[in-house]
Amino acid sequence: MSFDGLFTKAMVDELVRSLKGGRINKVHQPYKNEVILTIRANGVNQKLLLSAHPSYARVQFTNEAYDNPSEPPMFCMLLRKHIEGHILEDMYQVDNDRIIVFEIKGRNEIGDISYKQLIIEIMGRHSNIVLVDKTRNIILDSIKHVSFAVNSHRAILPGQPYINPPEQHKVNPFTADEEDVLKKLDFMGGKLDRQLVEHFGGISPLLAKEVIFQSGLANRSTVPATFVRLMKKIGSGDIAPSIMTSNGKELFYLFPLEHVKGEVKTFSSLSEMLDRFYFGKAERDRVKQQGNDIERFITNEKEKNEKKIDKLQRTLEDAEKAEEFQLYGELLTANLYAAKKGMKEIEVLNYYDENGGMLVIPLDPRKTPSENAQKYFSKYQKAKNSISIVIEQIDKAREEAEYFDNLLQQVQTASPKDLQEIRDELVEGGYIRERQKRNGKKPHNGKPVLDYFVASDGTEIIVGKNNKQNDYLTNKLAARDEIWLHTKDIPGSHVVIRSKEPSDETILEASNLAAYYSKARNSGSVPVDYTKVRHVKKPSGAKPGFVIYDNQQTVYVTPDEEMVLKLKK
Repeated sequence: MSFDGLFTKAMVDELVRSLKGGRINKVHQPYKNEVILTIRANGVNQKLLLSAHPSYARVQFTNEAYDNPSEPPMFCMLLRKHIEGHILEDMYQVDNDRIIVFEIKGRNEIGDISYKQLIIEIMGRHSNIVLVDKTRNIILDSIKHVSFAVNSHRAILPGQPYINPPEQHKVNPFTADEEDVLKKLDFMGGKLDRQLVEHFGGISPLLAKEVIFQSGLANRSTVPATFVRLMKKIGSGDIAPSIMTSNGKELFYLFPLEHVKGEVKTFSSLSEMLDRFYFGKAERDRVKQQGNDIERFITNEKEKNEKKIDKLQRTLEDAEKAEEFQLYGELLTANLYAAKKGMKEIEVLNYYDENGGMLVIPLDPRKTPSENAQKYFSKYQKAKNSISIVIEQIDKAREEAEYFDNLLQQVQTASPKDLQEIRDELVEGGYIRERQKRNGKKPHNGKPVLDYFVASDGTEIIVGKNNKQNDYLTNKLAARDEIWLHTKDIPGSHVVIRSKEPSDETILEASNLAAYYSKARNSGSVPVDYTKVRHVKKPSGAKPGFVIYDNQQTVYVTPDEEMVLKLKK
């Protein structure tokens, strides 16, 4: 647990410095469990993300772009009514818990001063955002409703009084001295990190492990001293927000954790770090929830075609035995006098063999020799006629499998807005039925919404993340002499550099984007082809997103998420 009580304190300090006294200008709710407040303070507008996501709950400034639904949810409309245009007078943390309270002052619809509290509870799957009428301490609404049947201590429902979560009666870690720490620990009981979590407020297992690790030889002298030192460090704001990567797993905290061995990257603020840490994670989770049916359908169709190819390959192998069937029929016809009904096989002279070898012909004992010969001639004719049909079916099944493999890659790198376009494509292709109720906004003027990036030298780079976007980007938007890129023989995005003669650095940066938004995202040394758009063609009748190209050059890059973030417009 990285977003613990101490992290919450540091985040509140970051918010207070920038937002206290600011005005809430806009309220949006892009997703079910997340609210975006646009707050103007100190002469600048800042976007504040409040998330009650069961896995990614947090509060932070964000520079990420969020798509808003065409119709705002009820909770969003209520927030607009009660806090839009109002002043954010103060914000604070409740004790050392993961609860942040925003004190909001404004005027109600009849002009009277009103005081509201927006309370964000960061508690894993129990996380919530609650709007409270402060004067009456009554809940106006919450992003998640919780009844007494679910929580016997309190209900989070409109009209109910707001009650804080049960107190844990833990020691304040910022006021504890070494003697206080010593009194709470049983050095004979073991698991000292768990004891720290149990007795001190706001301490996560992650930080507790760090205390014990930095203590070296953990004893009655080192552990209390290390604990107090680290609490003073955090309390004074001496932090260096860091993401640590160890064995492919990322963790974040207020400063580099020595017990986590691996690569460390530090950031100038907690919010910048969280934007980087959660880049793609929460979005992927939303896409997984919204597109689970589509991903399952695409996977099933891909596997169905792969099985069909295997079956057709076996049929083709049988068909390629046509000459053998003809030989059996002719030799058996020439030796009908020697064969009798009931025989399972007959050995005859193969007069087509230059060496005069003998050949054993399998027979159906239920058939006469003549019927056996006729059976082989029938098999020969059937096999001969089926070869061209089977080859055609294999090609078609292979094309379908590649198409669905490409779609699967697109779903796995899609944003929620991309997902609807993939769904639309499947409807248009006749693979699935149109939903009766359409969710989300259609792109403006019916045009796909592309992703834009800016190279280090200022050149614009555009990425299409699904077939509709790829077709539009390559065949309509891009100029003929601009540079087009795609991973070589790997499903991925179309990428266009808006330049006729881009620099080598820009080509490498665009190649990195092409590799990152492809099936080879987690691979190294990914081949990326690039050529002018004029050399890219869409064959007549080809599947959406499919093109052929020539006059290409190839570069090899390893996808770098840091570069993608840096180039994102």
